[in-house]
Amino acid sequence: MRVDVRGLEVDPEALEGALAPALAHVRRDGILAYPTATVYGFGGRTTPPALAALSALKRRDPERPFLLLIPHDDAVSGLVWTDEARELARAFWPGALTLVLADPHGRYPTGVRGAGGGVAVRRSPHPVVRALVEALGEPLTSTSANLPGAAPASDAAGVARVLEGAGPSGDTVVVVDGGTLPPSPPSTLVDCTGAEPRVLRSGAVPLDRLRCVLPRLSAPSSAPPPPPETRLP
Repeated sequence: MRVDVRGLEVDPEALEGALAPALAHVRRDGILAYPTATVYGFGGRTTPPALAALSALKRRDPERPFLLLIPHDDAVSGLVWTDEARELARAFWPGALTLVLADPHGRYPTGVRGAGGGVAVRRSPHPVVRALVEALGEPLTSTSANLPGAAPASDAAGVARVLEGAGPSGDTVVVVDGGTLPPSPPSTLVDCTGAEPRVLRSGAVPLDRLRCVLPRLSAPSSAPPPPPETRLP
């Protein structure tokens, strides 16, 4: 596995030019590592080659879906925005809240579309990944930068160690170094595919804050959640 680390000053005015090599790499269906609101993530485009490369890197079933980081709400055409999903997005995006939206017409490929027909989406508040997806102009897949059973990386050096542990490969992963991230819980996950939204996983946005927007929102079940959409960073 070849690693290309790109150091960045997190300066919004200089980010577009600094990210040019990373954007060129991802547009060629390459894999990136980048900082998010919670941990460093791996991701790429939603094309079959990029999804296959990301699944291989993470050593996971290709049918197990990745979430999408999006530049704006309209970037995921075809997904169903319920009134409740819109309210949550207005209140907490950009932020560490992941919403699962229905894809009734199957417009999204296996690899981002879950077995139940949902697609998990989020707008990140981190300036680096926000600049990435805005310049890319399309969703970017995201999964935590770690191998199975290990803690996610919180800095570029940690990402490099993950990639070294991934073993030999002819692929190159471009690491966008946005500095060290503070400890953080994963994003909160809310399923908005049904008649009533439900919390699938507690996380960085606590339930009491969500209930300020949707007072009747139910707490997550204590039982292990069955759908693959719940296993997200």
